[in-house]
Amino acid sequence: MSGGKLQPSLDDVLNAFSVESTPDRATLERYLRRYPQFAEDLVDLFRELHRFIPIDDESATPEEAALIDTAWRAHTAAASAVRDPLAALTVEQLRALATALEVPRQVIAAIRERRVILASLPKRILRVLAEGASCTVEALAAALAVPLQAAAATSHKADEKPTATGQVPFEQILIDAGVTAETRARLLRDD
Repeated sequence: MSGGKLQPSLDDVLNAFSVESTPDRATLERYLRRYPQFAEDLVDLFRELHRFIPIDDESATPEEAALIDTAWRAHTAAASAVRDPLAALTVEQLRALATALEVPRQVIAAIRERRVILASLPKRILRVLAEGASCTVEALAAALAVPLQAAAATSHKADEKPTATGQVPFEQILIDAGVTAETRARLLRDD
């Protein structure tokens, strides 16, 4: 075994440089000091990344302009889509929500996965969830009203296209999670 460190390949170095948060002159100089053997390629990449490409709006055909407008509208619509406040929560925050509601974590997971009929969630539960997600009850309700798409990442493993499971009342989620009748009654009570 050799005690020396393996040197990264040219592709590794160029890839690392291209994803630098600020590929400026100082970053280039740092890379040139660390990888002098790749100096020419690094300088070429630096120039390519900083090359100005003029855009000639008049060169697009009416069909191309319509396609660009359609794509831009789709992009802006997606960017302004309702954000999911529960999706950004950490595991610790999800545990805290489960503890605050005195339910198993699978109940919180069912709510996040939109398996609960929104209208069956008591307002008090929505308030606790919204507070835990640092958003308003209205914002949380709007996010939960949008159906969650089936996971595309697992579609390659399935014989058939994955589909979202049907929604069930909140009480059924509690029953399935093994929540006692007394706790269910307390949770379903809308104070």
